[in-house]
Amino acid sequence: MTDDPDDLYSYETDIDVRLRDIDFMGHVNNAVYATFLEEAREAYFVDVIGVSLPDIGTVLATMTIDYVRAIEADDRVTVSMGVTDLGTSSLTIGYEIRAEGETAATAETVQVLVDRETGESKSLPDEWRTRIDATRE
Repeated sequence: MTDDPDDLYSYETDIDVRLRDIDFMGHVNNAVYATFLEEAREAYFVDVIGVSLPDIGTVLATMTIDYVRAIEADDRVTVSMGVTDLGTSSLTIGYEIRAEGETAATAETVQVLVDRETGESKSLPDEWRTRIDATRE
């Protein structure tokens, strides 16, 4: 990974820290980081791919999060992200969660497109590939 957070991924969105996100230590609870990824992923799907996650059939197959530093209640949080790999029916997304401009966590997820009726994976639409490719570095 590059040292410059702005060079990691092509898409960026701001996330609001809510009071309920804070644990008894005054930090954002570690489980909330997954919610931040989900919020960023939804924004990416709407803004880049042109679809909302609730409107399509996808499942989260894999998620890994590497924690770097705590996020405080009053931190400004930004998620930088981008598709790092396109499979036949899946897409791998890399993330960097930043608090006040500093890396708070890095993460990776794999989303799989599924047919809602059969539950089987299905190929990513060509339109998605075109839109994703247009944003990849």
